[in-house]
Amino acid sequence: MKNFFTFMFVLFLGFTSSAQNETINVADFGIKPGKDVTLELYQLIDSLEGKKNITLFFPKGQYEFYPENAFEVYRAVTNHDNSLKKIAFPIFNFDGFTLDGNGSTFMFHGKIVPITVEGSINTTLKNFTIDWEKSFVNELTVTENNKEENSFIVDVANEKFGFEVKNNEILFNHYDWQDEIGQNMAFDPATRSPIWQTKNYYLKPQSHKTSKIVKIDHKTAKFIDYTKSLPPVGTVFATYGNSPGANRFAPGIHLSNSKDNVLNNITVLVAGGMALIAERCENISLDTFIVTSRDDRTISTRADATHFLGCKGTIKLENCLLEHMLDDGINVHGAYVKVEKYLGNNTFLCETSHVQQWGFIFGEKSDEVMIMSRETILPIFKTEIKEVKVLNERRMLITVAEVPAKMPEGKLSLENLTWYPDVYMNKNIIRENRARGALITTKGKVVIENNYFSSQMHGILIEGDNNKWYESGGVEDVVIRNNIFNTIGFGNGESYPLLAAPLFTEDQRIGDDKFHRNIDFSNNIIKSFNGHLVDAFSVKGLKVTGNIIELSTDYPTGSTLPAIHLDFCEDVIIEKNQFKNFNFPIKIEVKENVNSIKIKRNKGVK
Repeated sequence: MKNFFTFMFVLFLGFTSSAQNETINVADFGIKPGKDVTLELYQLIDSLEGKKNITLFFPKGQYEFYPENAFEVYRAVTNHDNSLKKIAFPIFNFDGFTLDGNGSTFMFHGKIVPITVEGSINTTLKNFTIDWEKSFVNELTVTENNKEENSFIVDVANEKFGFEVKNNEILFNHYDWQDEIGQNMAFDPATRSPIWQTKNYYLKPQSHKTSKIVKIDHKTAKFIDYTKSLPPVGTVFATYGNSPGANRFAPGIHLSNSKDNVLNNITVLVAGGMALIAERCENISLDTFIVTSRDDRTISTRADATHFLGCKGTIKLENCLLEHMLDDGINVHGAYVKVEKYLGNNTFLCETSHVQQWGFIFGEKSDEVMIMSRETILPIFKTEIKEVKVLNERRMLITVAEVPAKMPEGKLSLENLTWYPDVYMNKNIIRENRARGALITTKGKVVIENNYFSSQMHGILIEGDNNKWYESGGVEDVVIRNNIFNTIGFGNGESYPLLAAPLFTEDQRIGDDKFHRNIDFSNNIIKSFNGHLVDAFSVKGLKVTGNIIELSTDYPTGSTLPAIHLDFCEDVIIEKNQFKNFNFPIKIEVKENVNSIKIKRNKGVK
């Protein structure tokens, strides 16, 4: 009898669960592959307002999305260009919303944001691919070059839209706009990575007299005297307009003010910005999130593969592939806001300084904040927000519970201490991209293990700055172990697998304390052409142990920089690291301002 009641209770729970979770086949609402379904999808999502635990199920196929009938709303998207955004999947204020693409491809046309999740909880996105008919990146492949006149001929990708040349300027046609060259970079077709010493191939007129662009036919153009060095045949130029304002307007997925977000088995082949941007979110899990380029393209996304600003809870990345993007693999950070003026009565007039962070939510009532020095970027006084009054996208009034008895002199800023996440990265591949593998500046616990990194700049950058992007904050507990770093810094050979250092300008100075704390970089394998391991500045508690650094000859070998460089650090252990097969000096450079350091049993150091 007891087993019978147990069986009936479980059966009841099953029926209850089924009743609470509704699966909707989008085909029943006229949403079918092979046609523009933007309007029908909006009408369906709009009709579900107020419902919980909904799954939108797409029969497998390719679904088309155009901007003409898309839902439009003004969106401030951090690290992108704010504007009216047309959105294909506006997932706003849902509880328990699941988007199951069932292996489908969502094909987008023009300036349209595929997915925006706003003010929602328990959102799951899974089993689909995001693509665009035409990439936001213009690709030019060198087919011929001429050393005598420093010229080369290129094939311009995507004949359907074509290009034109006006007033000695090439303009690339898109859905309903044109791009000029703007920012650009040269890629190596063999490695699908930025070409060695890529800055020598930057597309820019070298002389107002001799530089010229000539349109040969509908898919071919000739560049004369447009680079410092002649690009080899096969070189792929990626051009993507100017920023800010012209090339970060359509991220693939935007998560905002949402909790418990799960992204599984998603591929992003292109985006007019980042593949994933998340802000003011709590708990984000990515499993098998893939950012890569299509077979007929070299470049994937215009900017970062993944980016997280002002989040909390846990950010988890596992089994992800992030490659061929034009910026970082992952960036996790908070943001400083400048104090323009102390108004008295515990109230500060504050400003968001970088134009691509205008409009983001810095803080709300009950958030814990730190008053910081902008000169030393060190903390001064901890307090709590009582009220925030937003004046406009750029400025706000922030009233706090307490202020110092005597307000500090000099320039100040505020840092939000409540909205910092823990980060866990396991079994991910980040490679063949411009810029860095991972940027991590969070006060939460960070574990980065069993990953593969190969990037043009630093493998892992732990920075923080109070002067450019205003990305906070100093780390407190970071473990980086059992990873592979392959040919890090193939842009110019000057980067490191790990750089831990706040960014200073000429107007800023070192304070009395350290900015970063407790970084453990151990048991990693580094395949290196330059012998670099760690560069650290203003770190207290740095452990670099058990790493194996092997010579790689994939790029020109040698370096004038030290393998390990320490400046203004404290409590440092450099132990049992092995440098193998290097035929040039491997040096450890320690500045006089480094205290409490142990260096022992490192092999191959000369």
